[in-house]
Amino acid sequence: MLLSFAQFEREVIGERIRDKIAASKQKGMWMGGVPPLGYRVQDRKLVIVDNEAELVRAIFRRYAELSSVRLLKAELDAQGRKSKSWTSVAGRVIGGKPFSRGALYLMLRNRTYRGEIVHKGQSHPGEHPPIIDQPLRDAVQMRLAGNTVKRNAGTRTHQPSLLARMLFDAEGSRMTPSYAVKKGTRHRYYVSRPLITEDQRESATALRIPAGEVEHLVTNRVRQWLLDPGGIYQATRLSDPPAQRRLIARAAEIGKSWVELPGTRRRAFLTTLIDRIDVGADQIDIHFRPARLGALLDVATPLPSASDDQTQILSVPIQLRRTGRGITMRIDGTDPFATAKPDARLVKLLIRARRFNATLLDSDGVPFATLAKRQGVSPSYFTRLVRLSYLAPDITEAILDGRQPRDLTADKLLAHSRLPLGWPEQRNVLGFA
Repeated sequence: MLLSFAQFEREVIGERIRDKIAASKQKGMWMGGVPPLGYRVQDRKLVIVDNEAELVRAIFRRYAELSSVRLLKAELDAQGRKSKSWTSVAGRVIGGKPFSRGALYLMLRNRTYRGEIVHKGQSHPGEHPPIIDQPLRDAVQMRLAGNTVKRNAGTRTHQPSLLARMLFDAEGSRMTPSYAVKKGTRHRYYVSRPLITEDQRESATALRIPAGEVEHLVTNRVRQWLLDPGGIYQATRLSDPPAQRRLIARAAEIGKSWVELPGTRRRAFLTTLIDRIDVGADQIDIHFRPARLGALLDVATPLPSASDDQTQILSVPIQLRRTGRGITMRIDGTDPFATAKPDARLVKLLIRARRFNATLLDSDGVPFATLAKRQGVSPSYFTRLVRLSYLAPDITEAILDGRQPRDLTADKLLAHSRLPLGWPEQRNVLGFA
């Protein structure tokens, strides 16, 4: 009993510390750790280091010009630029080495440089001054998002298989990740084992389905469940109301920030929560264990017993059709979050809006009508597009990735060009909330 009380006390203390850290970060306070390049800690606050800050700005500006981390790294190496260095308590010097590509990616996406503090995927206005101004930050994020679109199209890098070892066809055969290269583009698939190990003509029910589509469908169905408080409550039903509320809140945070999570984090989340995924003739059944959600989201909940850790099913309708030697999958258009690929008209609209905004900033007081005439458009159209250049960065990235709501078209975006300046209000108006 004494050991049980001691463990309970440790858990309570740990929970209070986590809540305190979360509350402090919501106020924008720096809660310790090694400060990023460009800052130092003074009186428990981040203070700008001028020479380091200038290097950070130079890195952001050069990436905005080059649009390539590989070229940026090569240039920094040629200049002999080094990462931030510091001395540990033990007296060991850490850092001070050439920038790696991974470190540069993290720096370009670091919200601390725009004056924000991030906690578990949510950003809050910080007490420290920003190093990067909004136009430069937006330009960098646009280029990062554009490169992401190229990667998602299969033209730059190989993608991980999120659902490896989880997918099974109607006969119970495991589906294995595979790929084919067509016209220089790599296309990923999940293929039933008989199509790989046996004569394909003897596998009438074997499947060969596009990996990107089934991953998109499964992850969005899980995300939809995470964003449904009623579904979380029905699946978990904790006896502790505060713990239940925390679990629902944390699940919503993960659901909203899902697209920002690293691929390894998404894979770990899915493998922990999901037992198996059965691809049937007219639907996909996702077998998952909701009792594991508390431990997965770091919410103190009672350990599930054997009877509590039951499998539940999330189903998604699909259509199967035969093409060539195997059966492929046609996704039913029920995805509430996104389209399958970027909308070319929407992307073109955003690019044009950025160009008009840059023209306006460099105009030095030239009237709108004159600028519009130079661009060959009406003053009204010019004004509406300039307004679209101030969309929230996550909305811009979602459109570039093809993750916008299905009903968001270029015409609708132009019709809503008089958007509020507040990003939460923009998300509500355009259906991203």
